[in-house]
Amino acid sequence: MKTKGFTKWLNVGVAAVLTSTVALAGCSGSKEADSNSKDANGKKPEISATVYDRGLVPQEEGTIEKNRWTEWINSNGPVNVKFTAIPRNDATAKLTTLFASGSAPDLIFDFSNVLRGQLYAQKQIKPVDDLINKYSTTYKQLLEKYPVLKTVATMPDGKMYGFGIINGLQTNHALYIRADWLKKLNMEPPQTTEDLYKVMKAFAEQDPDGNNKKDTYGTSLAYITNQIINAMFQNVKWVVEDGKLIHDWERSKAATAFKKRLYDEGLVDKDYLTDKSGQKAQQDWVNGKIGMWGGQMTGAAWLQIYESLKKNNPSAEVIVIPLPKSSYGQFSPTIQNPVQITAVINNEAKNPEAIMKYIDFISSETAGKTLKYGLEGTHFTQGKNGCPVLVDKEKEKQLSYAGDFRMLFSPALEGKCGKYEETLNQDNPQEKEFYNMMKKANEYYLNPERPIADITHGEHMPTPPDDIQLIDTSIKKQIDDIWIKAVVSGASYTPDQALAEAKSLWDKAGGKQVDDWYAKWYSENKDKALLRDKLYQFK
Repeated sequence: MKTKGFTKWLNVGVAAVLTSTVALAGCSGSKEADSNSKDANGKKPEISATVYDRGLVPQEEGTIEKNRWTEWINSNGPVNVKFTAIPRNDATAKLTTLFASGSAPDLIFDFSNVLRGQLYAQKQIKPVDDLINKYSTTYKQLLEKYPVLKTVATMPDGKMYGFGIINGLQTNHALYIRADWLKKLNMEPPQTTEDLYKVMKAFAEQDPDGNNKKDTYGTSLAYITNQIINAMFQNVKWVVEDGKLIHDWERSKAATAFKKRLYDEGLVDKDYLTDKSGQKAQQDWVNGKIGMWGGQMTGAAWLQIYESLKKNNPSAEVIVIPLPKSSYGQFSPTIQNPVQITAVINNEAKNPEAIMKYIDFISSETAGKTLKYGLEGTHFTQGKNGCPVLVDKEKEKQLSYAGDFRMLFSPALEGKCGKYEETLNQDNPQEKEFYNMMKKANEYYLNPERPIADITHGEHMPTPPDDIQLIDTSIKKQIDDIWIKAVVSGASYTPDQALAEAKSLWDKAGGKQVDDWYAKWYSENKDKALLRDKLYQFK
């Protein structure tokens, strides 16, 4: 591991970091490196914590467990933290294994409400009410300002189990489309799913890139694009009809029939099932081989994808569009969770007081903004709008992996500057174009008139008891595979056949118990749970 570069940076830069971040943050409320937190020998207490590993750390920066930011945290925080890497795409399995073996770290960072519910039921995480009352300053102030954090952290016994952040209402998934292809083919952005089919057909069959080859697709059915198509048809399993929560099947059939139509007519890459992470679809988009793509918007990685597309296809014009309307209504893709529980404490942790001091530090504006923007003059300058603007593409690589160290920093504390688009440099033409797309995405997707398809953000869905959960999870993949079979099997297996088989499998597995549990939960909690309509209050 190459540590020399960032160790030198830390040795000469800690004072500069503290100076710049205090100036940036104003009054943070953090007591970093408080001498009172040291033991009799003058040493800081030690704790352990998880951090997601997304494979984003450049080789010269070290590893996700040891890099310039972990050293900055340990140099400036009130404790020394030993970090344990958790693969992002397999986090639940890895964390479950660590708890089962008794080797889970003290502080667990994870977005999954399902895992938190399981750990709570197994008594493997600590209630945090008393810790906050006795030892916290910064996080206690955040709770007072945003009492909804207490609401979403409270479990059935009435105690809080976890710490969270306020994101505000922000776009997550977005539907991108090649506007220059539309213009060339004399077509308008699709308003309905039938319009969408016609556009996809034209993109695949009418040579929109003008190379006299039939080498383009309308879209992909992989990963985020697949999720967005499901959202168009409100294919989200649980829907509200006549004031009751029901398990809907017809929407699943409709979404499957639409995907099958695209697949059968060769309008999508038929190898999409091997593209589980969407990397192939992303490359096809960047290389100008598909005309519509579902991606994300918030974060430097998604800007870089746009920049790569423009580098490969300088004349490309890209817009984001509202999701086309289906027979079930018009919806928006998933948004970022506006209020999110991101950390819990292992019940076996030996020094909860030290953990609480670390939580205060890492949730402070000083720490949060350092891990977001880096050093003023090195990584960012103050923009014309008063918000930090990242200015150096090479230096940005040093920040590209830092996001998962600030999972307890609330963007809402920054006001408008907490919005990713406000950090874009509008003197840069491509960043200005991306900024304008983000503004349109916010207009389209953060509108309660086009709500998200789910009854709430997935992280606010309830966690059923183990027996109910077991029924649901044990046959989920089988049912998913049935719908996929209908997409790829041509005339030999239809969406109607898939519907009959999926419902039969659900009934035989005891699915009615699951349906009844969710229906009862909704009936009893619809007025107090953080359901879809309430999410838009954070805008």
